[in-house]
Amino acid sequence: MDSPFSGAWLGPPPDLDEIAAMAEDAYATIPAGLRAAIDQVVFRVEEWPDARALASVGLRFPEQLLGLYQGVSIDRRSIHDSGRLPDVIRLYRQPILRHARATGTPVEAVVRHVLIHEIGHHFGLSDADMAAIEAADGEDG
Repeated sequence: MDSPFSGAWLGPPPDLDEIAAMAEDAYATIPAGLRAAIDQVVFRVEEWPDARALASVGLRFPEQLLGLYQGVSIDRRSIHDSGRLPDVIRLYRQPILRHARATGTPVEAVVRHVLIHEIGHHFGLSDADMAAIEAADGEDG
């Protein structure tokens, strides 16, 4: 059965809470070993990235940024990083919706892709590692 949010949806686009629910569903498909290691990451869904977020990744247009990992990746942490605020993964609703509509990709698939990509940054993973996680589709999870 197709989701009401797949590709070119009919009716109103998914709101912030619906995107968050999609992210929770996508999170559940990530291998259990990775999920266990990211319990300290905070997930947020926002309408648009702000100027600071865009500047942090060298982008000029908010449509270009679908998600953002903010923190110190596990592979770069040291003892000096203890006691700091938790890492944050932000998903940006409007750019995700625009990307889904432009590519005909189901919104859930875009959310999952962006979430896995940002979690990959938390671990310092390569693009190939992230692609393997996406392909696994929760097989061990």
